[in-house]
Amino acid sequence: MGRSRRTLPEELLLLALDPTTGTTAQPQSLDLGLAGAQLVELALAGRIAPDGDRIAVVMARPTGDPTLDSALELLRRRGSPVRAVHWIGGPRLGLRQTYLSHLERCGMVHAVAGQMCGVLPTTRYQATESVICREIRSRLDSAIRTGVPPDPRTAALAALAHAVGLGKHLYPGNEGRSSRSRLRDLIRHDPMGGLVAHAVMDVQNGVAAQPRRAPAGGGRPQSAVPMQSQPQQTQSRRDGMARLAAH
Repeated sequence: MGRSRRTLPEELLLLALDPTTGTTAQPQSLDLGLAGAQLVELALAGRIAPDGDRIAVVMARPTGDPTLDSALELLRRRGSPVRAVHWIGGPRLGLRQTYLSHLERCGMVHAVAGQMCGVLPTTRYQATESVICREIRSRLDSAIRTGVPPDPRTAALAALAHAVGLGKHLYPGNEGRSSRSRLRDLIRHDPMGGLVAHAVMDVQNGVAAQPRRAPAGGGRPQSAVPMQSQPQQTQSRRDGMARLAAH
């Protein structure tokens, strides 16, 4: 994968950076969004594909991006398709910092050291490539303003931005209400982005026990499964997370 194109995780992180404070908006949900953005980027690169509400590796050849290739290798080791909600909800320690450090090495952000309460060291990040940040934002604005179906990459970025709660950061206040609504509606324009965005929201809402019906055109729907009792649901979730942690 050539480095002339920014990846979706990079773009999502740049969207989340507050130019005034140097902090990232929605930090907890952003971590989930970055894991989801990796899935969409791998799908756009032809390495994985949706299989109902699961993700299947269709080509294990590395992309050339170390962070994406690490995710691809973990998926490959699973040996069978994994539910998107389980993958996104699995441990992803340090993913946001990994991408911040990468953007710093690329010269797209620079770190600013500081202190909290005059004692605790902190690091904030300021975007240095304002043209790139404006271009990313303008793609979303154009899709919202014109109503023209966006390209899959922009549609997926919009879906992820909505899923992690960036709408209120990008389009704040009452005046941004209609833009936030249209940002949410863009989720339907990319099946993979929609699948991943719904998985991100499901993880945040604690919904992981039941398969979600796949978006239209995004793979075959999953049949309904019998409802489990609460102890069975709890044990299933623990078993699933244990298997993810083992990999």
